[in-house]
Amino acid sequence: MAQKFATREEDYSKWYNELVYRADLAEHSDVRGCMVIKPYGYAIWEKMREILDAKFKETGHSNAYFPLLIPKSYLSKEASHVEGFAKECAVVTHYRLKNAEDGSGIIVDPDAKLEEELIIRPTSETIIWNSYKKWIQSYRDLPILINQWANVVRWEMRTRLFLRTAEFLWQEGHTAHATSTEAIAEAELMLDVYADFAEQYMAMPVLKGRKTASERFAGAEDTYCIEAMMQDGKALQAGTSHFLGQNFAKAFEVKYADKEGKLEYVWATSWGVSTRLMGALIMTHSDDEGLVLPPALAPIQVVAVPIHRTDEELAAITEKFEALGKKLKSMGISFKYDHDDNKRPGWKFAEYEAKGVPVRLAMGPRDLENGLVEVARRDEKTKQVVSFDGVEGVIEQLLMDIQENLLNKARLLRSTNTRKIDSYDEFKQEIDKGGFFLAHWDGTAETEAKVKEETQATIRCLVLDEPDENGVCMVTGKPSQRRVVFAKAY
Repeated sequence: MAQKFATREEDYSKWYNELVYRADLAEHSDVRGCMVIKPYGYAIWEKMREILDAKFKETGHSNAYFPLLIPKSYLSKEASHVEGFAKECAVVTHYRLKNAEDGSGIIVDPDAKLEEELIIRPTSETIIWNSYKKWIQSYRDLPILINQWANVVRWEMRTRLFLRTAEFLWQEGHTAHATSTEAIAEAELMLDVYADFAEQYMAMPVLKGRKTASERFAGAEDTYCIEAMMQDGKALQAGTSHFLGQNFAKAFEVKYADKEGKLEYVWATSWGVSTRLMGALIMTHSDDEGLVLPPALAPIQVVAVPIHRTDEELAAITEKFEALGKKLKSMGISFKYDHDDNKRPGWKFAEYEAKGVPVRLAMGPRDLENGLVEVARRDEKTKQVVSFDGVEGVIEQLLMDIQENLLNKARLLRSTNTRKIDSYDEFKQEIDKGGFFLAHWDGTAETEAKVKEETQATIRCLVLDEPDENGVCMVTGKPSQRRVVFAKAY
């Protein structure tokens, strides 16, 4: 009997966890709170990384690498930064192990205590700005536009694969500028890069916005974000870009001499996305049968499965598909021909459906005889039989159609589940149904905290370029000049 999996409607959280396993993306590690990203999941992350890395380099950024371990004293130099991360830090206190004298096993050598504890990086602002202090002397040294691909550790108590784990992979950009205008422009530029990637490659529409003061990155003057809506109506913060002002420059005494020789503190940004994007990709498009991938990020865009009775039929079908595979690869389309005799065609169909492969081809003896091939699309779960001659053109158009269709479906979901609301009582009744709620807010941290405590909803962002709209706060009745986005979030 086939195993029954949870549906989105029955149990969205269970559906998500089961899907990660079914699609062979990742699994829990024996290390508490950490995950193993399996080859297929990592292949998707590699495609994300490859595309983003090219975008960063197109905008003038270079890759570097900084230490995993940060001296504790570095974090304490920027007060709000250490306060924001103190509860999530993993600390290295000793540098050596030894065998226990009683033979019970390995123990920490008490004589190998570090003079200063080291923090496994939760983020790298402090260690990087300590380096920038050596690199920056003059205006000629600016701007510095650095990115690093790395792992970080934030000691999460409640974890979920890809969405929230103690260790995760990410990129973090760190830039230094001569003026605040340049730094703000950089932070906004990188937000645009993230938004373009989300929509054009992930087929995931996002809101570009600014965080409230209480939701800003620790140590930032301003935090910009992209917010996406998942299929259950919850928000997911998919990327952030921070204007750090001169906070880290002052903490680490990073100054430059301007053209007149006057010493000035530099201005800073940082920005990042992580393997959290994998979770966003899953929850934006997937269905009860498994993963649904936009072609732009699919490791395998087209898979072909032969259906045969004899070795002669298999050889003839193989010749056809291998020739097609060469054509597709020359067009930049990734192709897999699965002629593994240990698995039946029906099993293969289910496997590639669960893995979200956008297009599946199948050919049997009758198709071979008639010069036909079956073409199935994953997003709509439809199929058609077409002439094998010229099928590469059909596939090319189909991949473009699937990419566009997934973005349009996600946009429709968001628009259908976004609405203005003015009554706090109505808001409290409706918030558990999910969605984005556009409501007036009086601008105070107290009101923001009250809504979070009473409803578990947060202000996701103040949408950029949103026009002012005079009104009154739905909670306090005090004047408000614009609406903000409230939602429950991952």
